[in-house]
Amino acid sequence: MRHNKHHASLGVTREHRKAMLSNLGAALIRHGRIQTTLTKAKALRPWIEKVITKAKKAGAIPRIEKDGKQLLQPRALHLRRLAIADLRDEDMITKLFNETYKEFEKRPGGYTRIYKLGPRSYGDAASMALIELVKADDPGYPKRKRRPAKAAKAKGAKADASAKPDVDPAAEGEAKA
Repeated sequence: MRHNKHHASLGVTREHRKAMLSNLGAALIRHGRIQTTLTKAKALRPWIEKVITKAKKAGAIPRIEKDGKQLLQPRALHLRRLAIADLRDEDMITKLFNETYKEFEKRPGGYTRIYKLGPRSYGDAASMALIELVKADDPGYPKRKRRPAKAAKAKGAKADASAKPDVDPAAEGEAKA
């Protein structure tokens, strides 16, 4: 059975995929936005958001002060090591855990945004995309207001009534006779 096997394979081996996502994630943290294929961007999004969540959780844990030094608590250190196992770039992990995670403290999720750019102009004409880290104060798209279902039905019934021609009941009786 293939339970829990859904992920973008990207046409490469597991080791290659992990290395590719690690490099893409490091570049995304370093530059804030990167241009890649749409498929790679869609595969990168859940992967990098899990790493950012680890940084947020570690940042929420207060540090221990011992001999005048601020030390990480064991849980925060564990989260940092888990992130290093995923990202494999210690400089970018340091940047993420010390600086970048603060931008996302108040966001419940959705740390990245993908813009579709269109096909690549040379080579394989693959769909290109721009993936970027969302700023902390970015509200996103406004929610669309929808009509309640009852109002839609009432409006539909009103339209049906107006579609029938107005006929005088007296005229109807004469027509039958």
